[in-house]
Amino acid sequence: MGRVTARRRASHLTADEAVTRPETLVVEEPLEIRVNGKPVTVTMRTPGSDVELAQGFLLTEGVIGHREDLLTVRYCNGAGPDNMNTYNVLDATLAPAVQMPEVDITRNFYTTSSCGVCGKASLDAVRTISRYSPGDDASHVKAETLSAMPEQLRAEQKVFASTGGLHGAALFDAEGTMLAVREDIGRHNAVDKVIGWAVEQNRVPLTGTVLLVSGRASFELTQKAVMAGIPVLAAVSAPSSLAVDLASQSGLTLVAFLRGESMNVYTRPDRIKR
Repeated sequence: MGRVTARRRASHLTADEAVTRPETLVVEEPLEIRVNGKPVTVTMRTPGSDVELAQGFLLTEGVIGHREDLLTVRYCNGAGPDNMNTYNVLDATLAPAVQMPEVDITRNFYTTSSCGVCGKASLDAVRTISRYSPGDDASHVKAETLSAMPEQLRAEQKVFASTGGLHGAALFDAEGTMLAVREDIGRHNAVDKVIGWAVEQNRVPLTGTVLLVSGRASFELTQKAVMAGIPVLAAVSAPSSLAVDLASQSGLTLVAFLRGESMNVYTRPDRIKR
């Protein structure tokens, strides 16, 4: 398995001096995900929890709905020079009854042959492929419980503490208990790893949960929450307009600018109790 951090030298400049010293950096390496031997996507990720990443990706792109839809997920032997295993290629074998969706999932499934990349195609694709409906989830969470989550996430971001270069994603239950936390250089990968953990634990759909992300709430992250059946997505930074549109359409509660006791609730505020 690859390293998570690496050491490189850098010149530290101030008004008074220049000092060359080693710095701890987060590792970034490609991971190719194959399905039944066919390359599907390459994502730049921080090594670690790769099987979870692949499982989360396949669920949030509509390929699988449960862990039982996968026979195996394993590293490909001999993917590197001299037939060495680089641990940068994973092959997922689907169960015989599982078919690949008729869309391009090279990174985001909403790129379709009929419409290309546009807002309407993005929203329609999620509605068409999603197996779960966050809008039907009757759970709620206290505002004070939400307010405590960012500090809990930050406390568990061990690699971020040493590098400052990673995004974090955490899954909580409605009472505020942290269920899983993952880090990655890509915010979408961090979310896929968390959801992949849930796939492995047979916890999908993720009813009665909150997904917290350390950055902004993009369409892509909102898509992933919807596809996993998560009723509440919270972000410490801003949402995008298309993320709000998708959350509204899907019945997902979207919380952003979650800082201290302050937050903006853009959709389904009835789930947030004061």
